[in-house]
Amino acid sequence: MLVLGIETSCDETGLALYDSEEGLLADELYSQIDIHQDYGGVVPELASRDHADRVLPLLKRLLEKSTKCLDDIDLIAYTAGPGLKGCLLVGSTFARALSYVTDKPIISINHIEAHLLAPFMEYSDLSFPFFGLLISGGHTMIIDAKSIGEYEIMGETLDDAVGEAFDKSAKLMGLDYPGGPLIEKLAKEGISGSYKFPRPILNKPNCDFSFSGLKTSVLYAVQDLDKITEPVQADISASFQHAATEVLVKKISKALINTGRKGIVLAGGVAANKLLREKMSTLQKSLNITALYPPIAHCTDNAAMIAYLGSLKTDQ
Repeated sequence: MLVLGIETSCDETGLALYDSEEGLLADELYSQIDIHQDYGGVVPELASRDHADRVLPLLKRLLEKSTKCLDDIDLIAYTAGPGLKGCLLVGSTFARALSYVTDKPIISINHIEAHLLAPFMEYSDLSFPFFGLLISGGHTMIIDAKSIGEYEIMGETLDDAVGEAFDKSAKLMGLDYPGGPLIEKLAKEGISGSYKFPRPILNKPNCDFSFSGLKTSVLYAVQDLDKITEPVQADISASFQHAATEVLVKKISKALINTGRKGIVLAGGVAANKLLREKMSTLQKSLNITALYPPIAHCTDNAAMIAYLGSLKTDQ
């Protein structure tokens, strides 16, 4: 079965073709970073307008790259949420229009579930049950994945998502958007113990997260400075990154120990963070578990995961 995936949940326009026998055939992704950089974050109206401008040209490029045509497509899968309403509307409208023109069936896909199952495209030995650690600019949660369509949220953020905390902390230091990759880059030159940032609710018995206090501590650290130099930015970045990743590792470790689960899937943009991956590798050895990640290109929002999940849904 050949599935066309459409992703427009936030600030990236994605289209992909996934064949249930041959795998991913083609993948197109356009990022709106340049559009939103001057505002320090995603502007929903600008994002939805740009999606509307990009989807058709991306579809043409996708079909050319894959040497497929619309008649070859068996199913159209699109992101139905969660996400920005205007952006989701563009994707769903485009999907419905294509479905009407081609007389092809259509299926709505949950964005979070698609992130969670994205590693299945790369790892054929991945099996249920497992824990998903979904970490992005919009979400931070631990999900107990029992089977396709059967999930339980074990813990989630009580305030800011971890990716949002990265971006907002970067903005406080005068860095561009998106701030996560910039903090990671600067942290390599900094000393992680330079600032004693808190680990909010780290020792609580549950698996919930809180990152607003960590972000506020960065604000206070910046306010105490006469001048923000690059070495200072590096030290704050290293200290912040160490604190944020420690919380993520400790919470997923707690969930694993409490339940006896032996597998973790990390998904979302923050899953690309190299320090986090190093800490997860250490956890993997100490608890004798398996930790898997999507390829870096599929950590952030993309249509490949939407098309892939669409193919799984039709097999159920």
